[in-house]
Amino acid sequence: MSARPIAGVIGAGAWGTALAQVLASDHAPVRLWAREEEVVRSIRDTRVNTAFLPDIPLADTVLPTNDLADLADCPALLVVAPAQHLRGVLGALPDGNAPLVLCAKGIEAETGQLMCEVAREAAPGRAIAILSGPTFAHEVARGLPAAVTLACESEALWDDLAPRIARPAFRPYYSDDLVGAEIGGAVKNVLAIGCGVVAGAGLGLNARAALIGRGFAEMTRFGLARGARADTLSGLSGLGDLVLTCSSENSRNFSLGKGLGEGIPASELLSNRRTVAEGAATAPVLAREAAKHGIDMPIVEAVGHLLDGSFGVDEVIAGLLARPLRAERPQEAPAGPSERQS
Repeated sequence: MSARPIAGVIGAGAWGTALAQVLASDHAPVRLWAREEEVVRSIRDTRVNTAFLPDIPLADTVLPTNDLADLADCPALLVVAPAQHLRGVLGALPDGNAPLVLCAKGIEAETGQLMCEVAREAAPGRAIAILSGPTFAHEVARGLPAAVTLACESEALWDDLAPRIARPAFRPYYSDDLVGAEIGGAVKNVLAIGCGVVAGAGLGLNARAALIGRGFAEMTRFGLARGARADTLSGLSGLGDLVLTCSSENSRNFSLGKGLGEGIPASELLSNRRTVAEGAATAPVLAREAAKHGIDMPIVEAVGHLLDGSFGVDEVIAGLLARPLRAERPQEAPAGPSERQS
């Protein structure tokens, strides 16, 4: 590993591998850290990540390693470790001041913190950015066009990171709203499970479109309450990502929901997965945080009930359809105590 890399990628699942492939598409060296030795061996020996991104040959300049110390000289780190493991991975980083581009989508279950909040505690002193948007890993890895939000703490950080990340078919857009970029990515995973349930239960496309629309209202209410901007939530990292993941079985969260809608228990569906459906971990903590702050999120709450087995599909659907009639105000802020509706 003699050539200085343009960046390091932490996490060699499908999305981390796809990002490494994008960054290496102009023959720049990129270091890709995997926890699993067999993944490192597969990429090194066959140039394919057979476990997580099969059938896509990787550039010779994607340099796999399972030693975080090999990333010490990387000028930027894209952190793609699952949300519930982010704190531990950041705590094991070698000393340095390379900025962190957080690519996981979720909320830490134990603390209710967003990924940027976790990073500030686990890796103090490092600049932080959020990369989020409508992206399926296999399409990005094949070089198909995609656009994402790159939310940065400052314009100077954007000026440093954007040229490292942008490629002809991978276009980042600037934002300074880290909270909004994160909330869009976290909430849409839960809503995608709900859309999968609609598909698995055979409820039709009308019902799916209704869930996307009302789910976006929930995302907006939660985001505004947490300090996000409405324009961020209606952009690539919010509405854009929501539409993608609620529309295809290529979404791990959608496929999980589809199984739930078909009557398969969550425990069985989750135990058979090697890849992570982040929405499964996010749903209960999101519902908890919403209840704590008086934010109405009935779809998120319903997904949580399906995942913990407290209610079945028919009960959840009946409960949502029986809610009181109300005005459609998708971007309303949380109501005061006397104004809330059940």
